[in-house]
Amino acid sequence: MPNTSGLVNRRDVIATCDATVVSRLKQAGAIPLGVTNCSELCMWYESSNRVYGRTNNPYDLQRIVGGSSGGEGGVLAAACSVIGVGSDIGGSIRMPAFFNGVFGHKPTTGVVPNDGQFPIALGARTSFLCTGPMCRYAEDLEPMLRVMAGPGVHKLKLNEKVSLEKIRFLCMDHDGGSVFVSPVDKEILQAQKKVVEYLERDLGVQVQRVSVHKMKYSFQIWLAMMSSMDSDGQDAQLFTDLLADHGKPVWPLWELMKWLVGMSSHTFPAIALGLTEKLVKLNRGANAKLVSMGKSLQAEMETLLGPDGVLLYPPHPTVAPRHHSPLCMPFNFAYTAIFNVLGLPVTQCPLGLSSEGLPLGIQLVAASYNDHLTLAVARYLEEAFGGWVLPGKA
Repeated sequence: MPNTSGLVNRRDVIATCDATVVSRLKQAGAIPLGVTNCSELCMWYESSNRVYGRTNNPYDLQRIVGGSSGGEGGVLAAACSVIGVGSDIGGSIRMPAFFNGVFGHKPTTGVVPNDGQFPIALGARTSFLCTGPMCRYAEDLEPMLRVMAGPGVHKLKLNEKVSLEKIRFLCMDHDGGSVFVSPVDKEILQAQKKVVEYLERDLGVQVQRVSVHKMKYSFQIWLAMMSSMDSDGQDAQLFTDLLADHGKPVWPLWELMKWLVGMSSHTFPAIALGLTEKLVKLNRGANAKLVSMGKSLQAEMETLLGPDGVLLYPPHPTVAPRHHSPLCMPFNFAYTAIFNVLGLPVTQCPLGLSSEGLPLGIQLVAASYNDHLTLAVARYLEEAFGGWVLPGKA
């Protein structure tokens, strides 16, 4: 199948072998229907590129499907398929799942192999990239995850029976007010409030409201850790090097000039990211402090969640944005990205539709290797709130 990753220079590249997770799924009986659209090199949250064009949201064609696994979210929502595979280094499973009203799971880091995909994470980023299932129905997440994880599945405790009444539920309405991201929409907050009220009424639990100060710096922490050196002191791979795959070296400033006159083969978000990474490397001192903050936050979250905790947290500040509008608030993905660098398992769960007919949803977060908790809560909430809604039905 095609293996372009939305890069014009790779438009004729055909994969010569299956990724490990695809091979495992095929052996288990899954039938691949095709490769779906993504953002250029999987590093933006609108699935649009110069090879295949733009993917539209099934609930409103003027809205985005998210990214990078946006095409996958779109075909699941549109009832073209029932299960799919996504990759996630900043929310690329969970944002499309949210914007398209389906389920997605970012597993605990290091359990499901990433081998065979392009681009592949190198250095420190290998600890942040996750491959996971995307499904129209919650019940399909666990069997898919079992197959995809292979021999490492025992780490995820999927055989342990979950008593929902014994889960310690925590709730955060927002990140604390970062200046880099939008305020959370009222309807998203209302949907989360309904979940809290339902849990307390139906399970007889007390949902604890928490405030984690460092979450306010989610974007800065993610960016610093993505740019950090690995254990051998090697710098992170440059995005501009990936842009040059199967082609000539790419100079972001020159590409920007070409883009302004319609002559660049790259998308504006990709060019902007190439320019941004140059600036990030200029302030290594600040980056080191943010990396340290990230490690401290990781320890804090592991302690907060413990062996029985599930955190309810918004998946994004807004419902599916209109096309191109993410350029105005490019860092809103911080609501999902922070959990990549923390290594925590997260399940994205739909919660019906907004007043505009767009999917609402919530992130369910647990401590490392407690994937079984978030998956169990997702199945429970699907039964309570209806899960996926056929586009055009509302």
